[in-house]
Amino acid sequence: MTHPTPLPPAPAFPADEQQLEDLLATPSPALVADAARLDGDLVILGAGGKMGPSLARLARRALDAAGRTDLAVHAVSRWSDRAAAEALAADGVRPVTADLLDGDPAALPEAGNVVFMVGAKFGSAGNPAHAWAVNAALPDRIARRYRDARIAAFSTGNVYPLVDTASAGSAETDPVGPVGEYAMSCLGRERVFGYHAAVHDTRVALLRLNYAVDLRYGVLADIAAAVQAGEPVDVTTGHVNVVWQGYANEVALRALLHAHEEVFTLNLTGPETASVRRLAGLFAAEFGAEREGAVTAGTESGTALLSDASHCHALFGYPPVSLRTLVGWQAEWLRRGLPLSGRPTKFHVRDGRF
Repeated sequence: MTHPTPLPPAPAFPADEQQLEDLLATPSPALVADAARLDGDLVILGAGGKMGPSLARLARRALDAAGRTDLAVHAVSRWSDRAAAEALAADGVRPVTADLLDGDPAALPEAGNVVFMVGAKFGSAGNPAHAWAVNAALPDRIARRYRDARIAAFSTGNVYPLVDTASAGSAETDPVGPVGEYAMSCLGRERVFGYHAAVHDTRVALLRLNYAVDLRYGVLADIAAAVQAGEPVDVTTGHVNVVWQGYANEVALRALLHAHEEVFTLNLTGPETASVRRLAGLFAAEFGAEREGAVTAGTESGTALLSDASHCHALFGYPPVSLRTLVGWQAEWLRRGLPLSGRPTKFHVRDGRF
């Protein structure tokens, strides 16, 4: 039986963006031990997104701590934000500028390990062809380029149908049932990687994530910002899963050692089914707002997008930052006027149109 490796105790509140980035890039002893076992350089595809820079730094620090300075971390993106690329370079990560959709995959760096983070979600309802090109066609090009590597590919819990909120959530062995073009194209991503695993023995791990939070964005930021602004929070989608982004990054990197030609599929989220109404009430108390009913609107549906991540927690331990701690951190982040990404999660969408 595999026993979970506990992560360190929850750290102190990160009081600014630099402290937040440092926290997200601090590897646990378990990650350092796993990093020591990696064979070959690491390529992170789509490293310019919300999670990519912190994951790249985390990987570099874990490898350094493991004494694996012989392995490079390549962060691949279009890098329209040159300052972000230069900051990664200063931290020992190698930024690579590439157009993954239309460029030549052969020009990408050699690697024994790949983290695939590329995805198209928002705007997919208005441009479904683009979503399918990015989410389902691009994985074929990448899997052919890195046929002999280990690939950990981010997917999404949206490949599951909405489930009864009284349930434990969808497990990895449950039938999929994507709603909308975005979710269907993400299932296409999974099937394409699965094809290469079956036909070419490519080692694949699929990570069905929902929803990562890092204080600048996420479900908690969406709810807290609305409460702070005195805007009612719609509770029709009344329950959610969230997980600390630092944990999600750790699991993505550690999952490389679980990648297999019989695809390793893992739900990646926190252990709780969180009530949106309850979260709004907690933020109302944090901000000194009026009673809970004044900050919510609507009636909870009996279904929601929920995942059972107990297998993930059995393998990798529980997230080191609890939901209640994250609520307190998120409220303090907003009280201090610290920056948000300005990119809402749209967690409340129920028809799959993003």
